[in-house]
Amino acid sequence: MCDFWKRWKPSNLDNPAQTSMEFEHRWSSYYKVVEGRPPRETLMKALELFTAEANSNPDRNRHFAVDLGCGNGRDTAELLRQNWRVLAIDGQAEAIEQLRQRNDLNRTYLEARVQKFEDLTLPPEVDLINASFCLPFCPAEHFSELWEVIVNSLKTGGRFSGQLFGDRDSWAALSNIVTHTRSQVDELLQPFIVEFFEEEEHPGKTALGEDKYWHLYQIVARKQGD
Repeated sequence: MCDFWKRWKPSNLDNPAQTSMEFEHRWSSYYKVVEGRPPRETLMKALELFTAEANSNPDRNRHFAVDLGCGNGRDTAELLRQNWRVLAIDGQAEAIEQLRQRNDLNRTYLEARVQKFEDLTLPPEVDLINASFCLPFCPAEHFSELWEVIVNSLKTGGRFSGQLFGDRDSWAALSNIVTHTRSQVDELLQPFIVEFFEEEEHPGKTALGEDKYWHLYQIVARKQGD
């Protein structure tokens, strides 16, 4: 277990919410709503950075990405379109089934598997780990180990792209959502050079049209050498 976890744990563990939102049965509706939506901005920013590097090094081998919480493939599809090798992972079997049934994907460089965050294993020397709006759904007691897997699996110069939820997000009161203060996020990102970072805080709606107060961190970061 990394030292960070010894110094900090989510407040959710000490003060469990009186009520908890069950997300499991809602994923089917979510997949339908987001079908056909474009890839996430953080992924596109990371890909732009890799493209700029490739232009200066045309002999670069094909990049390899892990798409965590891939859902039915809005980000995976873009990675494949840009000729990446992709390992797409989701904890929901329905998501992987829908991904495999898509007829707009070149499956030559796609591997997909069902795996929960608490059981996650990743290959070494990954160029990009993309985690769009999924890490807050990791069981709180496993978040530290999950982050350690992400950091250790990335090669030097590899990138992380994704989001974390802030402590003022309206879902912070839920016992099954992991949130972070800004200082905690800064500490998580110590192994990285942060290339894009936005902290958002505003009222809005979820993909399912429900009212929600958003507090989140949009991140693209490049892993530094040891």
